[in-house]
Amino acid sequence: MERKRILITDDDKQARELVASFLGYKGYDVQQASDAMEAIEKVEAEDIDIVVTDVMMPKVNGLEFIKRLKALRPEVVAIVYSAFGNSVMTANLLKAGAFFYLDKPFDLQELHKIIQRAAEHHSLQSLSYRATPTVRNRSRIKMIGESPKMLALYELIEKVADSDSTVLIQGESGTGKELVAQSIHELSSRRNRNFVPVNCGAIPDELLESELFGHVKGAFTGAVTNRIGRFEMADKGTLFLDEIGDMKTSLQVKLLRVLQNRELEPVGAARPKKIDTRIIAATNQNLEKLIEDKTFREDLYYRLSVIPIVIPPLRERKEDIPLLIESFINKFNQENRRDVKGFDREAMAALCEFNWPGNIRELENLVERMVILKGCGTVTLDDLPEKYRGRSEARRPETIPLPVDGICLSSAVEEFENRLIIQALEKTGGNKKEAAMLLNLKRTTFIEKLKKKKMFMPDYAYAS
Repeated sequence: MERKRILITDDDKQARELVASFLGYKGYDVQQASDAMEAIEKVEAEDIDIVVTDVMMPKVNGLEFIKRLKALRPEVVAIVYSAFGNSVMTANLLKAGAFFYLDKPFDLQELHKIIQRAAEHHSLQSLSYRATPTVRNRSRIKMIGESPKMLALYELIEKVADSDSTVLIQGESGTGKELVAQSIHELSSRRNRNFVPVNCGAIPDELLESELFGHVKGAFTGAVTNRIGRFEMADKGTLFLDEIGDMKTSLQVKLLRVLQNRELEPVGAARPKKIDTRIIAATNQNLEKLIEDKTFREDLYYRLSVIPIVIPPLRERKEDIPLLIESFINKFNQENRRDVKGFDREAMAALCEFNWPGNIRELENLVERMVILKGCGTVTLDDLPEKYRGRSEARRPETIPLPVDGICLSSAVEEFENRLIIQALEKTGGNKKEAAMLLNLKRTTFIEKLKKKKMFMPDYAYAS
């Protein structure tokens, strides 16, 4: 494995240098930063693979730092530690994108084990963020979107499809985890065999074992015949275990045995059966947190996440929203015998600004509602439910009153430019590169404007 570049961020110099010295001794390329601001500058300027950071720091705390870091470089793996941790803090850090949380003080050897896992995760995950992904079988991938993050996802799907390795798909609810699993199956050598989905959260615990592994006649009350389970249905094919985080621990042990031995025992059977089934699992939960809470087995996690795939939420690929809307309009026009032509510019702008907590599922539901209610013609901003209109109300053209004695045009233009720059910095949390992109400027041009105007980012620009 390539030599990973690690950035240690801590305002405690002694603690920072201790960790840096230890990891340097272990063969890593280690750099240091005394606070989050300095760390962000280093991440912007250099190729950092892993960040190890304290939570309690001046200026910008660890949680805000992780949010900024993941917005700037989502492929960087973050490990966080603190002497003042609690369950709420841990949950917020993991939700923001931290890979692992450690209580301080911690054992350096333990940190090294986590670094090794983080390095493996980074090597796999970085495939998803290549600048120029190549997708050969786009037509066979059952997803909509042409944004850079989606093209990188398609490339990763293609790379893993032909192997038999277990895949763990992670993503928020409504992002399309089953579509990813179906695409992997369709591109694999198993495509002519069964793709069998199982929602582990929708089947009662007492029935799930029989549903997965099958049972023999007389195994329990009501078992009047032999019955094969989903594993056998998917023999030579693919079994998709959705919401794997909801599986009870006793079943996790049996699933681990199947993954290790490639054989299963139906409920009540005297001997095991050999199977050849590829497993794809999915969850919208943070399995690292469930491992800490002792509700998910760590050994099963490593068996499942041989190849981890993270699906970006819709708010991180908003350029795909018009394509999704067009597809959904065509679908629901046909299903409901309607003739909606599309969404007008203001309505589309409002939907592209919305953050979509329910992701694609929420967008699809909205488009279906609009198609049914509108019936024909074009959906306008006024047709949208109020919650989706949002900031677009402010986009309506306004007449700027001119003073009787006139106005200095150059001063007014400069003031307007300053406001746009501040707005872009606030919207991106102070990220110069992203702010420049919002304004369609080169990063160097944007920085020169900041210097010329003597504009400095306020502390609140880093708040979420």
